[in-house]
Amino acid sequence: MRVSILDLASDPIDLTAALVDIPSVSHDESVIAQAVEDALREQTSGFEIIRNGNAVLARTSRGLPSRVMLAGHLDTVPIADNVPSRRDGDILHGCGTVDMKSGDAVFLHLAATIENLAHDLTLVFYDCEEIAATFNGLGRIEREIPEWLAADVAILGEPTAGFIEAGCQGTMRVRLTASGTRAHSARSWLGDNAIHKFGGALERLSSYRPRSVDIDGCGYREGLSAVRISGGVAGNVVPDEAEMDVNFRFAPDRSEAQAESHVREVFDGLGLGFEVTDSSPGALPGLANPSAAALIEAAGGQFRAKYGWTDVSRFSALGIPAVNYGPGDPNLAHKRDEHVPVQQITDVAAVLRKYLSA
Repeated sequence: MRVSILDLASDPIDLTAALVDIPSVSHDESVIAQAVEDALREQTSGFEIIRNGNAVLARTSRGLPSRVMLAGHLDTVPIADNVPSRRDGDILHGCGTVDMKSGDAVFLHLAATIENLAHDLTLVFYDCEEIAATFNGLGRIEREIPEWLAADVAILGEPTAGFIEAGCQGTMRVRLTASGTRAHSARSWLGDNAIHKFGGALERLSSYRPRSVDIDGCGYREGLSAVRISGGVAGNVVPDEAEMDVNFRFAPDRSEAQAESHVREVFDGLGLGFEVTDSSPGALPGLANPSAAALIEAAGGQFRAKYGWTDVSRFSALGIPAVNYGPGDPNLAHKRDEHVPVQQITDVAAVLRKYLSA
């Protein structure tokens, strides 16, 4: 597939549309990565540019007092009859308009058009964010070329509707298991129903009172929820095995070990098997960092906590304060009618231009 060169100097609204028009479902980002690489090489100056798989990285080295990283993923979820893009008045429709090609477009546009940078700049456009973490291009970059992730502050262009969303929640999935004795359901007293053994766990979940905590002026509210129950082999058999998956979204002041300890305590004494099947740490806001504080000021002081997990957690683990900031309502991400108000693209570009310019 041949793609016309991206015009990085064009309005970031038009650049968003051009990026959306390049299909880039996870594992199929080679075309868009090539277009981004070509555009950066031909339309920017003063950047060192490299390719890592289907990730494209660029950085300046002007000896400025601080370094800001702008990071965004190039992949999308599977297309749902929403490519190519479509403009309807002040709304731009299409797969990736929210998550997160509008953020990518802003970053690319600023890299090509800001002449006097206040900070050295690193751009990271990576692959496979929308699928299992083992494929995440940012993780691969961290393993293979970690020096490219050095920065004083990182801005991840995830959709935030133009608000700065600081840090992120941690997430942990736990599998509870129960065992019993199989029997014919007509003679259920001869069996021991494994599914019924989750009654106590469900009662504890329904009465659970989530903790709220304020960190750097950001309010994080935790949540503990059953997300799946499975068991049984037929409609006339008392099940002898059952599983229940529970998801804990925890505030970033808890470590993963503390989160696990808390979930174990919730279900203690019920006689259920307990296994952590997936876990990722949260990220503290880090808003006291001077570079992060300057971004908050440029955005008019508007910030809030990030609900959900994003790759800012990876930056936090590296000791880099990080925020989520980009156009688009995150509630519209991955939807068939994914769309973004074009004014949000314009506004985010203006805030970041002010922040990045000397």
